[in-house]
Amino acid sequence: MIQIRPVSQLRNNFPAIEKVVKGGEPVYLTKNGYGTMVVLSLEQYAELTGDIELKLDEADREASLSAKRLSHEDVFGKFKERRA
Repeated sequence: MIQIRPVSQLRNNFPAIEKVVKGGEPVYLTKNGYGTMVVLSLEQYAELTGDIELKLDEADREASLSAKRLSHEDVFGKFKERRA
């Protein structure tokens, strides 16, 4: 079940939110009735970003081995052409 809580509960009732998050469910926080953020466990966050972090680390390593730099157009130009 989706957990939606007011952001004030993060401050006032942290243990309850922590329990839900540690149980594997994200908690969606609202402020003045509008969604403002999502609280995830570290494990959930790592699952979402793990591959991205690895790819960015790999790109940083590759960049450190070469003086070659690509412009924005070099990187995204072909992508834009395919979408057209």
